[in-house]
Amino acid sequence: MAYLNDNYLKLQAGYLFPEIGRRVKAFCDAHPAGAQRLIRCGIGDVTEPLPPAVVGALHRAVDEMASRATFKGYGPEQGYEWLRAAIAQHDYRDHGLEVADDEVFVSDGSKCDCGNILDILGARNRIAITNPVYPVYVDTNVMAGHTGGANASGAYSRIVYLPCRARNGFVPEPPRRAVDVVYLCSPNNPTGAAMTRDQLEAWVKYALAHNALLLYDAAYEAYIAEPGIPHSVYEIPGARDCAIEFRSFSKNGGFTGTRCAFTIVPKTLLASTRTGERKPLHPLWQRRMTTKFNGTAYIIQRGAEALYTPEGRVQVRALIEQYMGNAKILRVGARRAGLKVFGGVNAPYIWVRTPKGVTSWQAFDKILGDANVVITPGSGFGSKGEGYFRISAFNSRANAEEVADRLKAMAW
Repeated sequence: MAYLNDNYLKLQAGYLFPEIGRRVKAFCDAHPAGAQRLIRCGIGDVTEPLPPAVVGALHRAVDEMASRATFKGYGPEQGYEWLRAAIAQHDYRDHGLEVADDEVFVSDGSKCDCGNILDILGARNRIAITNPVYPVYVDTNVMAGHTGGANASGAYSRIVYLPCRARNGFVPEPPRRAVDVVYLCSPNNPTGAAMTRDQLEAWVKYALAHNALLLYDAAYEAYIAEPGIPHSVYEIPGARDCAIEFRSFSKNGGFTGTRCAFTIVPKTLLASTRTGERKPLHPLWQRRMTTKFNGTAYIIQRGAEALYTPEGRVQVRALIEQYMGNAKILRVGARRAGLKVFGGVNAPYIWVRTPKGVTSWQAFDKILGDANVVITPGSGFGSKGEGYFRISAFNSRANAEEVADRLKAMAW
């Protein structure tokens, strides 16, 4: 007899974005005219073409693969040395941060790494997760059996939820009780909030005091515009002893369909065995990568490397300015529609409070039906997301302007 993983049966409803897709399809099938006008500002997917520097590098790499003399087969599972060196130098050492080349692990996406990291963490950990939150953090812990069952409201018994509300700027505060693993995302998806240096210092201090591990998702760090906002957790003294950092080329280089990211695992980072002995996590993650992963494609890594060239950097900055210009337009449009707006300054997401008495999914359906615009209901990110919705700024400038006009024309 074959047995399934019962933990999957604990997952609440469907994953957020497939449910959005189901509702959008039903709307389009029932309203062909609305389908023609549809603008998607829901899932955080980029829309603009890859930077020319990347396209050129991809073409050259394809040509290499077409010749026996330059063909590449299996590459190093952790990533090619030249890309790991470029990442460590440009993203960290150039900013005075200590990261060695071999502490960089190249992968096919931060979403994958945020889930896969659980392979090297024990089931005894008490997990703390922000609320609202990117659903992958919760769901992968459910799948791994780290959460217990869910109650009637959908909260899991073994997760410590860190509420992020307007009154705390949507930034989680360290809990009074001790936890073992904490997920942090800054700039934040979905709220767009970014942690200040003081706030991040408080988390590093907490982690060091409790021998806790911070899983720091910095996928949107390139969008930080305000001075004084940390781009990396390693800007905080002591973070190398308590934090793993995840970054992605998806949102800065437009790699959502190309797939390349990286994770930093410092060699000084330790965790406890069942008997209380402290052991490094770096060799465990290396073993996990070399056992379960065959590496990101050579062609894709050459494309990612091109983002660090002088022309690549200029082109990345242009992409970011494009999306953040959209964010400003959408933020102003939502405000002129009489809605309370947050975010959109250090991240390409606008977090909007629904009108009084309107739920997140009701707002989703109304905006879809009346404005033919797809947004993301806040309740899909957790109970504290109820009463909000997220608008993604990943779109063309023309679409952003049209969405702003449609929102202003809506009657709630």
